[in-house]
Amino acid sequence: MHQARTPSDAPSDGPLILPGYRVGFVLIVSLFFLWAVAGNFNDILIRQFQKALDLNRAQAGLIQFVFYIGYFVMALPAGVVTRRFGYRAGILTGLALYAVGALLFWPAAEVREYGAFLGALFVLASGAAFLETSANPYVVAFGDPARAAQRLNLAQGFNGFGGVVAPAIGGLFIFSGVEHDSATLAAMSSTQLEAYRISEAQMVQVPYLVLACIVAVIAVAIAMVRLPQVQTRSDDAHDGLRQVLRTPGLLAAVVAQFFYVGAQVGIWSFFVDFVKDSVPATPEKTAAYLLSGSLFLFMAGRFIGAALMQRIAATRLLLIFAAVNVVLCAVAALSSGWVAVGALGLTSLFMSIMFPTIFALGVRDLGPRASIGASLIIMAIIGGAIVPPLMGLVAGAAGGLHIAMLLPLVCFAAVALFAFRSDRASVTLQPYPRTQA
Repeated sequence: MHQARTPSDAPSDGPLILPGYRVGFVLIVSLFFLWAVAGNFNDILIRQFQKALDLNRAQAGLIQFVFYIGYFVMALPAGVVTRRFGYRAGILTGLALYAVGALLFWPAAEVREYGAFLGALFVLASGAAFLETSANPYVVAFGDPARAAQRLNLAQGFNGFGGVVAPAIGGLFIFSGVEHDSATLAAMSSTQLEAYRISEAQMVQVPYLVLACIVAVIAVAIAMVRLPQVQTRSDDAHDGLRQVLRTPGLLAAVVAQFFYVGAQVGIWSFFVDFVKDSVPATPEKTAAYLLSGSLFLFMAGRFIGAALMQRIAATRLLLIFAAVNVVLCAVAALSSGWVAVGALGLTSLFMSIMFPTIFALGVRDLGPRASIGASLIIMAIIGGAIVPPLMGLVAGAAGGLHIAMLLPLVCFAAVALFAFRSDRASVTLQPYPRTQA
């Protein structure tokens, strides 16, 4: 169904960023980078905690479970704080929680209790949830409304950049480079083994302390800088929710987003381990750099997808990308060596358009109640808390991660089904027009 261009869709010569707010805009955009770092550090922690705390893969998968539960639980409170006290208050609350969570990694490493690490991660994730809930809509207020999509794309580009560099930074500063096989560990005395575990646990202390300090500096700057004043208000939540739930396609989008996020988090969480399983001689630092390369493809895919949508309907492109990832996951599960690693790494390229496209399709027909529908779709990221532990259980039962990659295959098949039904229903997206420089 072709949608007429609205006035806000039209090209505009208005300012991308309002004069006087450029510094504030840079600071808000830095938040997109910060929550990407928080989420993508988890992929390193999963490997590191297996070494430091002697965890199996199912136990290590709880890292993502706790992180995304934090998002799920705190999304609505973040919205309440933002509506009641404004965007600046929501952002500062998020930064405070983020910094506290990062600081708690220091005592957690001292006691070497997995529960303490998970508690610190939950607090940090709560802060990231506040940031993501507040910063995304706030970007719209920094310039011409007709260029809001351009500003959001710019901000999301820094989110993608954070996703690319986080595994490399984590691999460099969290991984010690000391790797022992099971035979070497078994031959160690209890004193040697304890010293090794302590050393590996303490590797997380300095990186997270530095991260907390960076977050604190940004919080002080945001507290002092000039920011746009935006009137926040809430709709009639009960009436809005009833109307939203009657909207065709919304619940399907929620389900599709659940499966997409589950697949994305599951693949990235176990990518380093998958490389080690497929090519055992590969150092873990190298595996972390390969993950960064895969995430670079994810970032590039956003720009490639946006260009392709000038000619291909978003639903059709989503269907193609999801189908390709079904094939790639099958190759990763059923092959070995670098072929399997390459197939899994390529999935990031085709995941790139999935979250925003599913999101846009879900809220397209909601009108003024789009914010309520958006909250439901955002809450679907709890899929990232469910799929990784299931993959860990499958990997443990099967004796390796390859068979576990059939779970993301099923998830992408669900996304493909959503895209197919949306395409058949002619619920297509009109590409954003190019704005004038």
